[in-house]
Amino acid sequence: MNYTAADVKKLREATAAGMLDCKKALDEADGDYEKAVEIIRVKGLKGVTKREGRATSNGLVVAKVQNNVGVMLELACETDFVSKGERFQALADELLEHLIESNISDLDAFLASEIKPGRKVQDVVDEANATLGEKIEVRRIAVMEGPVGIYLHRTSPDLPPQLGVLVQLTKEVVDIGKDVAQHIAAFAPSYVSREDVPADVIENERHVAEETARNEGKPEAALTKIIEGRITGFVKEVSLIEQAFAKDAKKTVKQILDEAGTAVKAFKRFRVGQ
Repeated sequence: MNYTAADVKKLREATAAGMLDCKKALDEADGDYEKAVEIIRVKGLKGVTKREGRATSNGLVVAKVQNNVGVMLELACETDFVSKGERFQALADELLEHLIESNISDLDAFLASEIKPGRKVQDVVDEANATLGEKIEVRRIAVMEGPVGIYLHRTSPDLPPQLGVLVQLTKEVVDIGKDVAQHIAAFAPSYVSREDVPADVIENERHVAEETARNEGKPEAALTKIIEGRITGFVKEVSLIEQAFAKDAKKTVKQILDEAGTAVKAFKRFRVGQ
């Protein structure tokens, strides 16, 4: 045997392949580390299609602001073992750099774009799929132009960030972008304001409120007032600017923004697997 247990460990950490697969690759490569990596990669490519139906419930979120442009990307994988590996995180950083350079906001167009001469983003992802032995996919991307606040949150200390927020402001104000992004991360609003809530969403909520009120035995004469009250509560709950601000519950997010002389134009919130 021309390799040691340390070689197997090194190969496993580099490729995230199983222990037995690493030993077999080193056996086949006669202890040559680089050749073993290539063997695992080639064998992995053959298994890419077999992994198509697998669930990718783990992964990470990366984000960056550069030259007044904010970008964010969710890279998904199957296990947390892979998500906290250097190879997976390096891939996420490489894809993020390409995203900010290309400024492509459509996911399909991004995957089809050239990240290196003759190599598309999807090709690079497929290679990682093969080398790491898991289904890897770029699930979502976001691109926002300036001023942009950013926040990344680790849901577990031993894992990379799994929650990220970009928030687009009308005017840059020190710390406001980050503070509002942190608020969005914590309270998960669905829309910027009540005007952004689609009519069909409100109508569906009205139907639920009415059914609930009737099942609770509320008097017919009071139904309209009860339903409208619950609709108002729902809208406040899902609208960012009407929520109580995370750092000062006595004020709404809108009051905080007004005091700072800015407003939120749009936001994106990515949480791995959701």
